[in-house]
Amino acid sequence: MRIGVVSDTHGYFDPKLGPLLRGVDEILHAGDVGTLPVLDQLHSIAPVQAVRGNIDSEALGLAPTLTRNFGGFTIYMLHELPRPQSALRDWAQADSLERKQAEHCRRFMESLPEECRVVIFGHSHEPCAIVLWGKLFFNPGSAGKKRFSLPRCCGLLEISAQGVAATFLGLERYNEDLPEGLYLPIGGA
Repeated sequence: MRIGVVSDTHGYFDPKLGPLLRGVDEILHAGDVGTLPVLDQLHSIAPVQAVRGNIDSEALGLAPTLTRNFGGFTIYMLHELPRPQSALRDWAQADSLERKQAEHCRRFMESLPEECRVVIFGHSHEPCAIVLWGKLFFNPGSAGKKRFSLPRCCGLLEISAQGVAATFLGLERYNEDLPEGLYLPIGGA
């Protein structure tokens, strides 16, 4: 199963999304959609599920979170994590955490649905793929117009009986490479 992952379009549908996401089974949009026409254009590629971001009007009718099961993997999606994305990186890279940080990490992980194996989020516009405590955290980056100095990209999750692979798909050429994707085997971290 192939799942396209998009975030932070801010009302802009990049025409490159069509060719990049052609053939996916579904598209998940992690918020800051901006306008209904963005969802309509994504829907012309594949069925779309989206969550409400901090710029999205309630008139779009989007829930703040979404939980879906794909091929045995439960995916939980929200726009903004309750902790900064940088904290995930710090926790994942640390050999051991000082007691205070370990407690913050534990509380954060307990705030997520226990059954989820993949957490999709956006908000920071910074692409990110990290495995922490057996969960894959995936931010596809921003697919909207260029903001800040961050790359414009979207993502792809490929789910099989063996696991889930997360990949970044660039929407423009960069001087730097996009971050590497990750693979989470069905058995865990």
